[in-house]
Amino acid sequence: MYNAQRLSIKVHSQTSSAAAQVQLMGSTSKGYTLMEQCRVSSLWNAMKSTSHRTNRRRFLGALGAGSLVAAFIPWKTTFAQVQAGAINAASTEPIDGVFALPPLPYNYAALEPHIDTLTMSIHHGAHHHSYVRNLNTALAGYPDVQGRSVVDLLYHINDIPEAIRTTVRHNGGGHLNHSIFWATMGPGGGGQPVGTLATAINATFGSFESFQQQLSDAASRQFGSGWGWLVLDGNGNLAIVARPNQDSPVMDGLAPLVGVDVWEHAYYLKYQNKRGDYLSAWWNTINWEAVALRYDQARNF
Repeated sequence: MYNAQRLSIKVHSQTSSAAAQVQLMGSTSKGYTLMEQCRVSSLWNAMKSTSHRTNRRRFLGALGAGSLVAAFIPWKTTFAQVQAGAINAASTEPIDGVFALPPLPYNYAALEPHIDTLTMSIHHGAHHHSYVRNLNTALAGYPDVQGRSVVDLLYHINDIPEAIRTTVRHNGGGHLNHSIFWATMGPGGGGQPVGTLATAINATFGSFESFQQQLSDAASRQFGSGWGWLVLDGNGNLAIVARPNQDSPVMDGLAPLVGVDVWEHAYYLKYQNKRGDYLSAWWNTINWEAVALRYDQARNF
């Protein structure tokens, strides 16, 4: 189990000038938010100071855009905006070309009674781990794409070699989706957002309660396995979408802000077939400060 009260995180990027190390020792329950802020700050400054070595320039050039505005696809966020929306999710950048299972910023029992300890242990230690392992295996024989962030891989999924495209879609999506999922939750969560995110939710959905209902409905009605998402589009608007399996909103140019996993492995041990009960309980785990930080980063890029 991981202890949020003594946590050391090393953040890497593709260039030594962009490398950053964050040490958080003796953090309190508020340390999760501090961890998020430090991670975002260091990675965000790195991204602003150096171009990503893969497709960012080519993507913008193909659009004929002289800035980070995807002028010809107004609903679609730029790669940088999507990266910002996911940037404080753990371990989305590979280290020496290899992805790693991100440690949780809390222990497996921290979300009790809403999500049980055994489910968290299996979900993180087995299911998420398998996505990371399978993604690394797929990329191992393709040095041209190895070393790119999982956000980059998914945003440019159609550029991935066809032989591994489906594997990257499933397992890269599983890795990113779960990384955001863990970073969205935390002990003592729940309640409602404040500030700019709260204002945007109320303006878009009418009220927080209406937003809750719409996201719960989208997740509940997702046939079979999949996810419900709150996303940001290229116009700076919030939207709710559902996606099957491990498909990520990133593939559609949407910045993921909140995702709820409705694969049965996320809830079946405790809730059996009562997906609605699981969704009602899940709202009590959300760390709105972390979500607001993701929202502000993507919106303000």
